[in-house]
Amino acid sequence: MAIKVDLEKQLEKKKMTSKQLCALVDITEANMSILRSGKAKAIRFSTLNAICFYLECKPGDILLFDGKEIINDEE
Repeated sequence: MAIKVDLEKQLEKKKMTSKQLCALVDITEANMSILRSGKAKAIRFSTLNAICFYLECKPGDILLFDGKEIINDEE
């Protein structure tokens, strides 16, 4: 996937675990795991908004672009 979610630095800054963030954002730990592993194909803006709200960051702080183009959802 060309765009990945990297929460590690922001979680560390807030001294928060991903489990704590899941509870605040109201998503399952399984869904959080998919986001963190880079296997997510999409993220809802409402979820992204909540993550950024609780981590006090901007989307660009947690979304990384690897410079690759994806054609037909293939890497």
